[in-house]
Amino acid sequence: MIVAPDRTPLPRDFFDRPVLEVAPELLGRVLVRSTPDGPIELRLTEVEAYAGEADPGSHAYRGRTARNSVMFGPPGHAYVYFTYGMWHCLNVVCGPEGTAGGVLLRAGEIIEGAELARERRLSARNDKELAKGPARLATALDVDRDLDGADLCAGPDAPLTLLSGIPTPAEQVSNGPRTGVGGEGSVHPWRFWTANDPTVSPYRAHVPRRRRT
Repeated sequence: MIVAPDRTPLPRDFFDRPVLEVAPELLGRVLVRSTPDGPIELRLTEVEAYAGEADPGSHAYRGRTARNSVMFGPPGHAYVYFTYGMWHCLNVVCGPEGTAGGVLLRAGEIIEGAELARERRLSARNDKELAKGPARLATALDVDRDLDGADLCAGPDAPLTLLSGIPTPAEQVSNGPRTGVGGEGSVHPWRFWTANDPTVSPYRAHVPRRRRT
């Protein structure tokens, strides 16, 4: 029997928990991006947890700044950052207000609005690559810094909403080191993904940047 995804929006208390509890439970949920051209919906297949000031890999490790202030709450909001001078990445804020925490949405399957995603991801060789990686996901969903702080629990007219979907069963969830995280933060196996899903991005270890001479 085919089970239809649950269209109920996730409540704020879903996100108001430790980030390592929330992260694996995001797999299988449906992210809805409302745009003037129509909705784009994505089933999440890969995420990474970042535990704020307790996590050397987190943007909030050294405390609150203008850039990362959204990470300190309230939960259920979007934290969007710009990286490498060209890409945006989308995170969901988790944990109690005042304590930084976030889950990076790394990859997913576009299940509605693929034609809109294709217009933004012209280099994708097939639909499995439309949101295969955090920058690709944000590009496919037309996410940029204008959505930093957007409330994912604001209701059906919000630009971003997370629906209950069909949660990935625990036995199908894999975890391992986070992609591209170096230093002390590299030891945490806080990347979670749906096993054997073709939309999950490949793991890449951190490569230190060479200093210019």
